[in-house]
Amino acid sequence: MSELTGGRRRRRRSDAERSAAAVLDAAVQVLGRHPDAKVEQVAAAAGVTRQTVYAHYPSRPLLVAAVVDRITAEAVAALDAADVDADDVDSGTVTEALLRWLDVTWRLFDRYPLLLHPSVTAIDQAESDRQHAGVNERLERLIRHGQATGEFDGTLSPAWLVSATIALGHAAGGEVAAGRMTTAQMAAVLRPSILRLYGVREP
Repeated sequence: MSELTGGRRRRRRSDAERSAAAVLDAAVQVLGRHPDAKVEQVAAAAGVTRQTVYAHYPSRPLLVAAVVDRITAEAVAALDAADVDADDVDSGTVTEALLRWLDVTWRLFDRYPLLLHPSVTAIDQAESDRQHAGVNERLERLIRHGQATGEFDGTLSPAWLVSATIALGHAAGGEVAAGRMTTAQMAAVLRPSILRLYGVREP
């Protein structure tokens, strides 16, 4: 009997894990691209009930936080693939690595409007720092490396440059969201704006 009971528990746990994964996958697709979508839409995309979504994520903010964590993990993987590690830049300059960092992160902002939605941008600063730590840490390492090589203005605080870069990215996303600029237009002006902030010219 104990073996049968243990087997049932393992199956239930496995089923619950698959259900939770399906909910999160659906939430990334639905909320990531349509931040104002309702939980019912996430449930429909996942093929589960609304109650099942809440069983895994008891509140919408918790579901949104899980989505942001997933997107951040995607960003970190993309940054690593783009060779932006300050300790191991295979080729080119630190400035070129910075531009790759900008390209990767901007594409994610463009792909996932949720990242610029008030439900994310207005969260507690400590939680925001936790969520974006992997991305921001890579940027700060690039900044320090660029300052050490003389490519970036060494008189500016790396922490300030990180904060200013993120703020400019949010402002850029806001312009696109408001329809005042296209994604292509904003990408074209964001690069030189960031480089001027860092005290370098676009290569």
